[in-house]
Amino acid sequence: MRNIKLRKPTLIESCLVGAALLTLAPVLAPRVEAASLSYSPVQATAGKAVYDANCSSCHGGDLTDGEAPPLAGPTFQAKWNSKSFLELYTRTRSTMPANAPASLSQTQYLEILSYVFRRNNYLSGEKALPIEAAEMKAMTIPAPTSMFGQLQPDITLPPAPHPIANPLDKFSPVTEKDLRDPPPEDWLTWRRTVTADGYSPLNQINASNVGSMQVAWSWSLPNGANESTPLVRDGVLYVYGHGDVIQALNAKTGGRLWEYTRILPQGVAPSFKKSIVIYGDKIYTGTSDAHMVALDAKTGEVVWDTPVTDGGTIIGGPLIAKDKIVVGTTRSPRNPKDPNGRGNQRGVIVGLDAKTGKKLWSFEPIPAPGTPGGDTWNDLPLEKRTGGSLWAPGTYDPETNLVFFGPAPTYDTGPLRIPVKPNDKNINKALYTNATVALNPDTGKLVWYYQHLANDQFDLDWAFERHIMNMPVNGKMRRVVVTSGKPAIHEVLDAKTGEYLYSWDLGFQNFVTAIDPKTGEKTIDQSLLPNDGKSHFICPHVEGGKNWIPSAVNPTTHILYVPIVEACMIMSPVPEGERGLLTGYRMGLAPRKDTDGNYGRFQAIDLVNKKVLWVDRQRAPYMTGVLATGGGLVFAGSLDREFIAFDSATGKRLWRTGLNEVPNSAPITYSVDGEQFIAVVVGGGGNHSLLFRPLMPEITYPVNRSSAIWVFKVPKK
Repeated sequence: MRNIKLRKPTLIESCLVGAALLTLAPVLAPRVEAASLSYSPVQATAGKAVYDANCSSCHGGDLTDGEAPPLAGPTFQAKWNSKSFLELYTRTRSTMPANAPASLSQTQYLEILSYVFRRNNYLSGEKALPIEAAEMKAMTIPAPTSMFGQLQPDITLPPAPHPIANPLDKFSPVTEKDLRDPPPEDWLTWRRTVTADGYSPLNQINASNVGSMQVAWSWSLPNGANESTPLVRDGVLYVYGHGDVIQALNAKTGGRLWEYTRILPQGVAPSFKKSIVIYGDKIYTGTSDAHMVALDAKTGEVVWDTPVTDGGTIIGGPLIAKDKIVVGTTRSPRNPKDPNGRGNQRGVIVGLDAKTGKKLWSFEPIPAPGTPGGDTWNDLPLEKRTGGSLWAPGTYDPETNLVFFGPAPTYDTGPLRIPVKPNDKNINKALYTNATVALNPDTGKLVWYYQHLANDQFDLDWAFERHIMNMPVNGKMRRVVVTSGKPAIHEVLDAKTGEYLYSWDLGFQNFVTAIDPKTGEKTIDQSLLPNDGKSHFICPHVEGGKNWIPSAVNPTTHILYVPIVEACMIMSPVPEGERGLLTGYRMGLAPRKDTDGNYGRFQAIDLVNKKVLWVDRQRAPYMTGVLATGGGLVFAGSLDREFIAFDSATGKRLWRTGLNEVPNSAPITYSVDGEQFIAVVVGGGGNHSLLFRPLMPEITYPVNRSSAIWVFKVPKK
C-alpha cells in the first residue's frame, strides 16, 4: 500500500509487490456526487480477521510493526490524504497479496480497508464502503486528524471560495536541452547547471532592493540533519528530508503536493543526501541503503528501484548525463568484524539507464593490482585497499561528453607511508584517490585523470565540486575544469585532456611547500608527515579549509566565490590498540597560530586575472554553499544561523536574517508567476556543522536538529 519496488520481491516484500494495477471496466452510470469517507463498524471488525490472515506477516499485527511500510499513522495518512477511495482500493486489490493479487473477494478487500481506516481513527458511519466504482471514486479519504476533528460522514462541503491551483497540473518534462540551458525560473540540478555554476541569471532581487527581502513562506521538514539542495520546475519545489523523504511543495505558497518515504531495512541508518535530480517526468534520488529510486514527478510514485552496490551508501547524489543517471557511493562507515576499523568497502561510480533503472556500467576508483592505476598501492592486495568514497555529486560537461568526479583518499594510510620500492616514484600514489577522473558516461571508461595530491597522509580530500566553463588562460580560450581540495588550493585543468594549467593557493595551508608550475606536482614538508610517532600542527583542519559546501562561479565574469574555514589540527599518535581517524593518528581541533578569533572566510577570486577581489571574515564559519545571481548578489549562511546577502562586486553585506537552525546546504533561487524567491534548507548535523563548534563556545545551538526550508522574496510595492 506504499510505493512499490519494481524488482524481484523478497519474502518480506511479497505483500507489497504484485502485478500491474488492475484495470477497472468503465462504469457507465450517472454522475455521483462527492461523498465523505464512510465505512461500517461491522466491516472493520470482519476486516481484522482477514487482515491477520493475509497481511500481518508483512505489515505487522499492529499495522506498524512489520518490515513492510506501515498501514497506520502519519506515513500512511500523508500518502492517502485527499485521494479517492477508488485509488486506494485499486492499489490494494491489484497488489495484495503479492503472491496472488486480486485473489480475495471484493467484500474481503473492503473489510480489510475498513479495518485499516478504523486503526487510523477515521470515523465510521452508517453506510458501508461502497462496491460500485463510481461511488468509490466519489468518496474522498479525509485529511489526517484526531477522531474528534474528522468530518462527519455524508457531510457535503461547499467549494473553496479561493481555490489554489495545483502547479503539478502545468508540469512539463525536463529535456536534455533544459539541463544544458536551464530556464531562468527553474533550478534543475544541484548547482542549477550540469556544469556546476551555482549561478542564476534572475535579477529581480538585486543590490538595490534586497534589503527589504522578507519571509515568503517556510515549511518544516523531517527532523534531522539535512545537507540537500532543493529543485524547482514549473512552480513545484522538490526537497529531500532526513530519513529518505522526498516532498513536492507548491513553490509559491509552500503547500505540500505529495510525499515519498523510503522504508529502510532494519539496521540501516539514514544518511545525508546532497542532491536529487530531475529529468523527463521523474525525480531521481539515492537512498541510505545504496539504491537509486526514480519517482513520478507528478505523483511521487516509484517508477523503478535499483540497488547500486552492496554495502556503502549514497551521500553526494546523482547527476544526469544525457539519458544516463551517474552516481557515486561511499564505502561503509564501519566493518562489523572490526569495531575499531573504518570498514572494508570501496566507493564506486555507477551508470544507470534513466528510463528503466538498468545498471549499465561501473567504475572502481580503487583499481585492482595489474589494472591501470592498480600498481600504485604499495603492493597491497585489493581487499586491503580502501577509500575512494564519492562525497559530492559529479559534474557533466555536454561539450566533451565527460562526467567528472573526485574520489576521496583512504583512511588506512599506514600501509602507504613507506614505499616498498623506493626507486618507483609511483608505487604509493594510491590512484585514483584525490584525483579528478573524467569518464565517458556512455561506457564508464576512464578518459583521463589528474591526481591533485598523491598519497594523502592528512585526509585532506580533493573530492568536491568540479566547475566547467570556457575561460581565457594565458590569452587562449580553453574549456576548463576548476576545483579545490580541503587545502583550499584551486587548480585549473583542460576539460578535454586533463592537462594541468595552473594552481591558486589561498594561502592557508602549511604542508605544501612548492607546486611545480608545469605539472602541478606538490612538494610536501616531510617533517610534518605522521610517520615519526610525534604530534604535528597541520593547516587546515581535517574537515578542510574548503570542503563539500560548493563554491559558485559567474560563467560570464569568471569570478569564483569561495567559503573556507580558518581552522587547523594537531595530528597526535593514538595509544596502542586505538585506530584513530588515519592509521595510528587522531586529529585535534585548533585555531591557526596567528588567529584573531575569526574563523569564517568568504572571498571572491578573479580566475582569469588571478586576483582576489574581496574578502569577508567573521567569527562563525560559513556552512552553506554559495548562490550567485544576475542581480549582483551572492548568498551564504553560517554556523551562527545567519543567512546573508552580499554585493557580488564589493563583498558588502546588504541583508541578513537569523534562522531557526544552522543552514548546512546550498541556497537556490527561482521564479514563479514573475516573482523571484530565494530558498535555503536548514538542519545542522553533518560533520561540517558539528566539528568546528568548540572554537566558538559562546554560540549556542538548538538541541533537537529541527529541519526546515525557508523561502524569501521582496514584497510587491
